[in-house]
Amino acid sequence: MSSIVTSQGVVHYEAFGRGRPVILLHGWLGSWGCWLGTMEALAHNHRTYAIDFWGFGESDKRRESYNISDFVALVDQFMERLGIQSAPVIGHSMGGTVALNLALDRPHRVKKVAVVGSPVDGRSLNVFLKLAGYPWIAFLVWNSPSLLRLGIRLFAPWIAANWSDWYQLLMRDLSRMTLESFLWSIHSLHRTDLRPRLGTLRMPALGVYGRGDKIVDPRQSVLFEHVANSSVELLDGSRHFPMLDEPETFHSILARFLLDGETAGVSPGHKRGKY
Repeated sequence: MSSIVTSQGVVHYEAFGRGRPVILLHGWLGSWGCWLGTMEALAHNHRTYAIDFWGFGESDKRRESYNISDFVALVDQFMERLGIQSAPVIGHSMGGTVALNLALDRPHRVKKVAVVGSPVDGRSLNVFLKLAGYPWIAFLVWNSPSLLRLGIRLFAPWIAANWSDWYQLLMRDLSRMTLESFLWSIHSLHRTDLRPRLGTLRMPALGVYGRGDKIVDPRQSVLFEHVANSSVELLDGSRHFPMLDEPETFHSILARFLLDGETAGVSPGHKRGKY
């Protein structure tokens, strides 16, 4: 287990592999653990760094603010502390929204950006996630842990095709959170809309979405048509966690995206999958 001290608290991360650095960002309610299989798959060519956001996993929870902008600042400070001037940044769900924000606000940090099941417009979130961003609802849910766990268990098969592994991982991660990080992170995500700025991205971009995603509307993928140098992959057998639902396919897509432009020219505007 590794950590660094930033100006706003301790950040936990895990690193694996050898080669060029890649930054991995988890989603809401999650932690670095969702990327374990991805880190192993990329280990031959890349040094992967999977970060726990403030309020999640093993990172500091003594904060009052858990906004998307706070997580952007965290990644920036993390890269500064480790001497990583620029790297591909990959995020799942909320982490992908953070990655896009970082690419827009601090483009010198991001060589390539990839999002996995991520909302570009926070209004694309499932209605239950939107409700979790209201303080009184979040308070009731958080203080009814048995009901929360039952609800997650009932909906798990609609969230991940490989839901049993995801459920065990989530229960561990959920036990490490606080009400504040649970509430304010999803509150901020719901109110984030990157559509007006998305067309200004100039680095290579990738969007990966599961066609069966019930957490984030997979039609968010069409927004990447406004990005000049982008590609989109829609996975028929995936829901909200393509890295768990179709790991071989997902890791092949990701490895190709990371290597593209290093051994051959990047093919801008490549799209796959249509609605």
